[in-house]
Amino acid sequence: MTSRTASIFSALCLLAICQAAPAQEQSPAPVSFSKDVAPILLKNCQACHGQNDAKGGFQLFNYATLMKPGDSSSASITPGKPDDSEVLRLISSQDKDERMPKDADPLPADKIALVKKWIEEGSKYDAADANATLASIVPKEPRPSAPQAYPRTIPLTALAFRPDGQELAVGGYYEITIWNPATGALLRRIGNIDQRTFALAYNNDGSLLAAASGTPGISGEVALVNPNDGKIVKVLAAMSDNALDVQFNPAGDKLAACSADRSIRIFNVASGAQEKIIEDHADWVMGIAWSPDGAKLASASRDKTAKVFDTAKGESLATFPGHQEVVYGVSFSADGAQVFTSGGNKVVSVWNPNDGNKIADIGGFGGEVFKVLVRKDMAYTCSADKTARQHKTADRAQVRVLSGHTDWVYSLAYNEPAQRLATGSFDGEVRVWNLADGKQVAAFKAAPGFPPAAPAAASAK
Repeated sequence: MTSRTASIFSALCLLAICQAAPAQEQSPAPVSFSKDVAPILLKNCQACHGQNDAKGGFQLFNYATLMKPGDSSSASITPGKPDDSEVLRLISSQDKDERMPKDADPLPADKIALVKKWIEEGSKYDAADANATLASIVPKEPRPSAPQAYPRTIPLTALAFRPDGQELAVGGYYEITIWNPATGALLRRIGNIDQRTFALAYNNDGSLLAAASGTPGISGEVALVNPNDGKIVKVLAAMSDNALDVQFNPAGDKLAACSADRSIRIFNVASGAQEKIIEDHADWVMGIAWSPDGAKLASASRDKTAKVFDTAKGESLATFPGHQEVVYGVSFSADGAQVFTSGGNKVVSVWNPNDGNKIADIGGFGGEVFKVLVRKDMAYTCSADKTARQHKTADRAQVRVLSGHTDWVYSLAYNEPAQRLATGSFDGEVRVWNLADGKQVAAFKAAPGFPPAAPAAASAK
């Protein structure tokens, strides 16, 4: 028998054995918490039962909190006993006044069945850390593509100049768009970004673009992107709510990020490792800024305070409570001796980072001040009064008002080599200004394909 014949004979024998063997039914796979249950909770429940302001005292931003009862003291999940699990009772209730999610469509029957089966199987956890957020353990699904042509503009909450000033990155809808700031021409589009981008920052040589993005009440992400080919280099963090700001330290080897989950995180850029997490604020952290020597971080929060932290230890050094309203923006002076913060009280406050004592206020704004950015001896701001402004840091005197926007101005970007300031507004418009004379260089809607092309005129009959 040749080797080829022997091989065929062996295969036929194996086939005969397999055909003779009785078929065995495969038991269905157990329900996975991370793949099956967590996505249901993340999408439908976390907005009302997240880390902050949990309704009914019940939280489910991670597995550990899900397993704890809320104010009712009823067991939220009783492993193996679906009838004794309050979560299952509430999501399957026929009483619309008590059914969860509140004021929303009931969960589909198949989703409720998955949760019930998971409880019946013992409510097992299949990820590494029971304290990890749901957003960080749920398998990442492909994100929707950005619209080829935007049917409308979106508020512009994120702008960043490439270090050489030749390109401007703008936050879009499930994307980042890159524009020529001199002409307003669209250069390229970077996809696979979370729904809204709230902050952008280039590293020192322009090889990396950091993005803080999120889907409100569901997810947040801090990512490093290659701005040239659009590839995601690293996802540094996934959190349970929007990431709201990102800033590289002066040396460029650390990245700080803050979030609506009230955290501040510090990452090693090269390794992507999270080195510190600071959870000292009681509400969203809206903005962050490094001191010129990189030894301190200043923060602005919706809890109506601004703070300064030691970046090596993560310890709080000073708190400024003077705004008495939401604090949106924060920046250190060029020498690190002062902190500038902007807020809902329509002023920019200047204070001492060592003790939190106020030095002065800058007034004259006609609305909330969303951003403050100090570069060299100037402070730049943008406001709900539809303007951007420039003040001297030495005596806080106003240099100029940059007018022209027809809606709230949400975002700012500064570039030293080109001496340009970019501003982005609620109605989706970018304006670029020459800081030498305050004149406008360009204005464009940062929404690809908007306005839509007019339909061709009908031919005459």
